[in-house]
This record gives sequence, structure tokens and C-alpha cells, in this order.
Amino acid sequence: MKTIAILNGPNLDRLGKREPEIYGHATLADLEAALRAEFGSSAKLEFFQSNHEGALIDKIAALADAKVDGLVLNGGAFTHTSVALRDALAGAHIPTVEVHISNLYKREEFRHVSLTAPIAVAVITGLGLEGYFAAIRYFLKK
Repeated sequence: MKTIAILNGPNLDRLGKREPEIYGHATLADLEAALRAEFGSSAKLEFFQSNHEGALIDKIAALADAKVDGLVLNGGAFTHTSVALRDALAGAHIPTVEVHISNLYKREEFRHVSLTAPIAVAVITGLGLEGYFAAIRYFLKK
């Protein structure tokens, strides 16, 4: 059974409360429950969320040491600002799919640049929470 980690960065703990017109009404707990219901019998899913850059970097290193099969990453705003997060991903050598709930290219211009995308095998943006499902399906078929 494959192990797939799902990492969520800053403010994603506020899903369902923060800007629901952009991110919807489902909470992070709702998303985790839906992913477990869909994939729990076919993959070991490991979830982690932090608003702190260093905690995400530490988790990526731990996942690399554990040799997980795939990483679904929604780095939130760190996607656009964190060289440290980019370097952690590059050094981890974990196949990564970057996911964004909103379509970054319909938003502010500073969101159009992802520092982490060049490390990812794919980027999914604008599919809402379905992007997470698509990323996990990709790893299960790979």
C-alpha cells in the first residue's frame, strides 16, 4: 500500500471560514474525512498542516526519511515566497504534486509565480478541493 502525505501550509486551517467565496465552505477536517473515505482502503494517507514554514520543512525532511511514495502539497502563500520550502522539496526527492484550491492565474499577479512548482511533477490549480483527489489518483495510478 502506498503512503501519500498531504501537507497544507498557512491559513489552510481556516478553510470554511476564510474567504469562502474563494475557498468554499468545507473545512480542512471535511477534506481529510472525504479523502480518507475515498482512498483509505487503497493508500495510507498522512495529513499535516502548519502555519509555520519551519514546521513544514521539518515535516518534509521526516517524510523523505520515511520514504513516502508521494506528497500532495498546498504550500499556501509559501508557494510564492519560500526559497527554504523549495529547497526542502528539492532535497527530499519525494514525487510532489502541488495543489491550489483557487485558480492562481485569476488572482493577484504575485500569486502567478510559484517557487515550488519547478520541483513538482505536476501542478493543479483552480479545481477546488477536487485537486487533492486528482493528485492522489495520480499517485495511485503511477
